Amino acid sequence: MGLVGAVLLLAGCTAGCTAGSAAGVGRQGAPTDLPGPTAAPSAAPTLDVAVVADGLDHPWDVAQAEDGTLLFDERGGGFTAVLADGTVQAVAADFGDLFARAETGLMGLVLDPAFGQNRRFYTCQGRQGGKTADIAVIAWTVDDGWHSAARVADPLLGGIPVNGDSGLHGGCRLRFDPTGALLVSTGDNTRGSNPQDRDSLAGKVLRIDPSTGEPAVGNPFPGGGASAYLWTYGHRNVQGLAVRPGTAQVYGVEQGTTRDDEVNLLRAGGNYGYDPNGADGGYDQSVPMTDPGIPGSVPAVWSSGYPTIATSGGTFLDGDRWGAYDGLLLLGALKGQGVLALRLATDGTLLGQFRVPELEGDHGRIRTVQLGTDGALYVTTDNGGGSDELLRVTPRL
Repeated sequence: MGLVGAVLLLAGCTAGCTAGSAAGVGRQGAPTDLPGPTAAPSAAPTLDVAVVADGLDHPWDVAQAEDGTLLFDERGGGFTAVLADGTVQAVAADFGDLFARAETGLMGLVLDPAFGQNRRFYTCQGRQGGKTADIAVIAWTVDDGWHSAARVADPLLGGIPVNGDSGLHGGCRLRFDPTGALLVSTGDNTRGSNPQDRDSLAGKVLRIDPSTGEPAVGNPFPGGGASAYLWTYGHRNVQGLAVRPGTAQVYGVEQGTTRDDEVNLLRAGGNYGYDPNGADGGYDQSVPMTDPGIPGSVPAVWSSGYPTIATSGGTFLDGDRWGAYDGLLLLGALKGQGVLALRLATDGTLLGQFRVPELEGDHGRIRTVQLGTDGALYVTTDNGGGSDELLRVTPRL
C-alpha cells in the first residue's frame, strides 16, 4: 500500500480521535502508539449486502468450494450447503457426540486445499464421551450432491481441553497455512495456567498434518507430548485466523476480557504474553493480554483497549474489485456488532482502522467474516434464537 492509501485511511478522524485512543493510553501493559479509529476512506466502494440464508441459530463458520457452493455449520450442530444456484439444503451428519455449551459447540470449519479431488473438510467441535469432554478436530468427506457428510478421521486430533462446566473459551478456528499445514486455534478454557503451559493444548495455535493429525513438519518445539503440536502459545481465546494473500503471514484474532482484544502476527514459537495464573492458582482476568513482564512476549499488531468489541473471525479482502478496500484485514465484532477494517503495512504494522459502514449495527453480532473463492465476502451473524443470517457482501459495480 502506498502513501495515498495511508492518507485516505487516516483522513477524516473525528474530533477527539487521537493516535492511541483505541489502544487504551495509560493503562499498564497496553499499547500506547497504535493509530486510533478513523472514517472509511473517501474512495471506499459502496457495498451491497444480501441475505443468502436465514432462520439460523449461531452459524459459526463458512467455506466456499470452487464450484461456488457454500458450506456452513451451526454451533448447536448441523451442516448446511448453499448450492451455486441458491438452493439451501441440509447436509446430513452425525453429531451424537457433540458437546455444546455456552461458547463451545460445533465451531471452526475449513475445506481441504484439494477438496475438488478428495471432498474432504475439517471441523472443530466440543465432544462428549461418557463423563468426559474435550475439543476435537474431525475430518469429513461430503458426497458430490452435498446431501450427507461422513467422518473419515474421528478424531484427527483430540484431547484439546474444554471447560465442561461453563463451555467458555473453547476457541476454535481452523485454517490452512501456506505450507499446507492445518492451523488450529484453541482457547484457554478459563484455566489460568494453560496459556503459558507448553504441555497443554489450550490457549495455543496448533499446527498439524491434515492427513495424519500428527505435529506438522517444522513446528518449533520438537520432541514428544503436547508441545510438539504448538505453533504459538500465551493466548486467551483465539477465534480467528487469517492468512495474508501472497505472503506467509498468518494473523490470530483474539478475544480479551474487558480489555485488549488483539490481532497478532503469528511467528513460530512466539509467546503472546497472556498469563492469568493468579497467585492463588485462580484465573486472574485483570492482567494485560500481552504482559510486558514476560521476557520475549510478542506485542499485538492491534489492540482494542477498553472497551473491547469481542473480535471473532478475520479475513483479508483481495482483488481489484474491492478498490480502496483491497488488502484490508476485516474482523468480526460480537459485542461491538459490526465489522472492523484494519490497514496493515507489509511488515504487519498498523496504519489505520475504521468500521465498515454497511455492516455497522444493522445485523447484530458478527461471528465470522470470510472471503469466498468467488471474491465476495461472506458473513455470519451470531444473535441466536433462529434469527441469524448468512450474508453475501460485494462492492457495487
